[in-house]
Amino acid sequence: MHVPAPPESAIIVGAGMVGLATAWHLQERGVDVTVLDRTGVAAGSSWGNAGWLTPGMAMPLADPSLWTYGPRALLDPDAALSVPFRWDAGLWAFLARFMRHATPGAWRRAMDALTPIDQVALDAYDELVAEGVHADTRPSRWVVGFEHEKQVAPFAHELDGVAAAGQDVPLRRVPDGGPHLSPAVTSVWELGGQRFIEPGPFVQALAGAVIARGAKIVADAPVTGVRPARAGERLGARVTVADHDEMAADVAVLATGAWLPQLARRFGVRTRVQAGRGYSFTVPVEGEPIDHPIYFPARRVACTPYQGRLRVAGTMEFRGPDEPLRQRRIDAIANSVRGLLRGVDLDDRKDTWVGSRPVTPDGLPLVGATAAPGVFVAGGHGMWGMVLGPATGRALAAQIMTGRVPEEIRAFDPLR
Repeated sequence: MHVPAPPESAIIVGAGMVGLATAWHLQERGVDVTVLDRTGVAAGSSWGNAGWLTPGMAMPLADPSLWTYGPRALLDPDAALSVPFRWDAGLWAFLARFMRHATPGAWRRAMDALTPIDQVALDAYDELVAEGVHADTRPSRWVVGFEHEKQVAPFAHELDGVAAAGQDVPLRRVPDGGPHLSPAVTSVWELGGQRFIEPGPFVQALAGAVIARGAKIVADAPVTGVRPARAGERLGARVTVADHDEMAADVAVLATGAWLPQLARRFGVRTRVQAGRGYSFTVPVEGEPIDHPIYFPARRVACTPYQGRLRVAGTMEFRGPDEPLRQRRIDAIANSVRGLLRGVDLDDRKDTWVGSRPVTPDGLPLVGATAAPGVFVAGGHGMWGMVLGPATGRALAAQIMTGRVPEEIRAFDPLR
């Protein structure tokens, strides 16, 4: 069997966490890298998300509770899961497949598939930091708050499923969650073994490390086409960029998040990727700053320290990735936790943001080789692109260089 020589050059399409981590690990193996992005570094979901490095919570999005909760999303425009009530054949086809995976058996199978990469996620971050990415991950107490005791059981049940798949996810009840939780939060727990980052600065630091190693990152470079080399062409992949000459490299990696199908579908990647849009904003905190994450599972709202303020993030909105920010979603997040926090002004909002997370029907990413020689994809992580990005980049770089698929991405075959 003919084994192709390891590539010497690569073009990465997408300058978010996944694309830049792939670039960094290819550089580790001596590959010359160019990174292209239609906007710039961390311009998509890698900026305004909650910044949670929580492998213990990186689980399938489709779960059996959707059969009771999902219909509310069609009727309540302020529900945490938002589905527009309009005719969109592609969206309804995605939702049908998505709901087919909302069974206990499908959830367990997807969780088993995610566990190998969950288990190495934090190690992959430690490698980046140890080898020259000038940013930190922050271990912290992780406060989980509930208004009613009955709300604890669904969250604990999910973590039991994560533990059954092989992860250690310690959860313990604590007397209180600190001065910033109101008396309305009657049941307080702590989740152990997780971390957080400031996502934008971390991805910018990763980009800086990639540039320092000799890569070129080209912003304002929308890729309009990718193709494998034709007969007689030496390098393996050709990339067409608007207002630029065609570019060539041994391999191309498509890491374009919710826009992945626009380039990848013609290479046999048939799994639909739906934009699951998340929103966030930051608010001031009176007195002593909050120095740890706070999660309200029943409200599906995540709070994270951010530059002296508190970033409040939430919602899963199934709309087009380029649709404008909807202020109503921001208001709904703020209103859902009003009364749960003290000393936090939810009306003094800054850094308002919407980002499109790439969701697959089965809850598994799309990582690996496509049907076209020299063309690879890395995306479809849903809510977990930040926590799983470095491990994804490391594993995909190993596959590109050796032709062997690492165990942690074996279940993520993009041609499935």
